[in-house]
Amino acid sequence: MNRPAAALCALLLLAGPLQPRAFAQEAAEAQESAAERFNRLTPEQKDALRQKLREYKKLPPEERQRIRQNLERWRRMPKEDRIRIRENLRLFQRLSPQERTELRQRHQELRSVREDRRQELRRAMRQYLRANPEKREQVMENLRRWRQLTPEQRQELRERLRERRRR
Repeated sequence: MNRPAAALCALLLLAGPLQPRAFAQEAAEAQESAAERFNRLTPEQKDALRQKLREYKKLPPEERQRIRQNLERWRRMPKEDRIRIRENLRLFQRLSPQERTELRQRHQELRSVREDRRQELRRAMRQYLRANPEKREQVMENLRRWRQLTPEQRQELRERLRERRRR
């Protein structure tokens, strides 16, 4: 199993017991709802979840600690951020393996940009899209159209863009 998948499963599995005392009641409610959700799973889903838990338990302690910290950060996030992240994950999962690889590469390139510059770029893009709702709609439409293209069509467009940049 790859690390991100193991981490995500572990985050889902560890919903209740790792909360600090300040969140004890919320943790109990989350644990109860997790138990209820577990009871609604099919036997096959329960077996798969148990397998993920066994894989999580085999991880080194540092990795499990990192996962617990991520879970805690997730719990403290505003609801809107969690919704946005879930939607991004859903969209990511719909990508082809090639697109996922390319997205990861682009992400690494962005990470190499200084943090202050990244924040500046994000702010500028958000500000631009808020000030120009029609452009936001255009960007969203372009994304929808892009997702409908075949991998070959996408590659052809990428090559055309690279050629334009060289001129």
